[in-house]
Amino acid sequence: MSESSLDQLRERVRGAIITADDAEYDEARKVYNGMVDRHPQVIVRPADAGDVMAAVDYAREGQLDLAVRGGGHSAPGFGTGDGVVIDLSSMRGVRVDPLRRTARAEGGATWGDLNHATHAFGLATTGGIISNTGVGGLTLGGGIGYLARGHGLSIDNLISADVVTADGRLMVASERENEDLFWALRGGGGNFGAVTSFEFALHPVSQIYGGPMFFELDDAEDVLLFYRDYIQDAPEAMGLFPGFQIAPPLPFIPEDRHGDSFIILVAAWSGPIEEGERALEPMHQVAPVVAEFVGPMPYPALNSAFDALYPKGLQHYWKANFVKELTDEAIAAHVEHGSAVPALQSTMHIYSINGAVQRVPSDATAFSYRDATFATVIAGMWPDAADNEANIKWVRDYAAAIEPYSEKGAYVNFLSGDDQGRIKANYRGNYARLVDVKRKYDPDNLFHLNQNIRPEAEKSAKAA
Repeated sequence: MSESSLDQLRERVRGAIITADDAEYDEARKVYNGMVDRHPQVIVRPADAGDVMAAVDYAREGQLDLAVRGGGHSAPGFGTGDGVVIDLSSMRGVRVDPLRRTARAEGGATWGDLNHATHAFGLATTGGIISNTGVGGLTLGGGIGYLARGHGLSIDNLISADVVTADGRLMVASERENEDLFWALRGGGGNFGAVTSFEFALHPVSQIYGGPMFFELDDAEDVLLFYRDYIQDAPEAMGLFPGFQIAPPLPFIPEDRHGDSFIILVAAWSGPIEEGERALEPMHQVAPVVAEFVGPMPYPALNSAFDALYPKGLQHYWKANFVKELTDEAIAAHVEHGSAVPALQSTMHIYSINGAVQRVPSDATAFSYRDATFATVIAGMWPDAADNEANIKWVRDYAAAIEPYSEKGAYVNFLSGDDQGRIKANYRGNYARLVDVKRKYDPDNLFHLNQNIRPEAEKSAKAA
């Protein structure tokens, strides 16, 4: 990196440019996963899309690795690298049109930012489970969240996106413009450019009725059997997922149970609030509830309820699968391995992605697993690097135990850095089309710090 070229970048960029010579460099290079320790040559915090265009040009012309960071929550740490990092955290604006029921969020916005803006109008769209997750990364991978069964994935609510492609152009992608790029963005991850804004359709969701319920591990099999059967034809206004969780020191959990392991159900009823208590009755009848924090609450309150449990800097190692049927054998494996959850922050969740998600054809977007009922994630998270070996082993052993009962693909937002070999299986029949779009918009694979769709993959296969 020559000083002259860096000076030229400074001339083009209005936002902050951070290098190793700056006091804030060490903090600026950190990402969510504490395992990841990269030293970028330059971190650009764009003020606008023009700055993003300049940073993309700089990385391309200098043949430098390019990482794009939205919320920074990528479990494998894809939001950083040793070349150029475009850190969109200064671009977090959200503009709501309550009459059209739409919202436009800048590329660095978090779901907390978007929820805060839309909730003022009694509106929401499908986001994630943690509010400080970036809108961009979650959406580009598909967007599984509390509202998915009723309103589809985040990508099913995406109307348009502004994208800076590898040649430094700003393009609009929608059903009417650059339709091939729009198709690929909806599930294809960060492979096709740096998205500077997202436009979403919104829905009249203000209050939900729900929250977490803790059950004894002895009841784990019954809870999972109930969940499997109930969610098949549950009202689509019911968002529900089970998980294994060590009880944190929260006021609603008996003090003598803090630190004990439980199986939990987390519910989010987004139908009429007066029907919420009745809607949750089936969960309360499965087994005795040890502790719960359930009731009416603003949707943003539930979406941020777990934020404090997952601060920046934890060690992360995840595995995931799509699942069509939660078999008795799979449930037995979950009970065995989930009950041994090794750390307060570690967990396993089985998200339900039926209902509205399954009404979208598998080739309508890049997200191919529209026939899956569940998306499972084994999220290994813990504070001390000294525990890495043991906790990674827990994740891998757990994943190996449920693999025979799962699909070959998995939700790309849940995959680890060593899962690149699963990418083709994840996109199934959509993969060849994704390669074609990649080759058109990023033929030299500038955007490769992701679950990468390689533009040369099909070329090599045809040549062979």
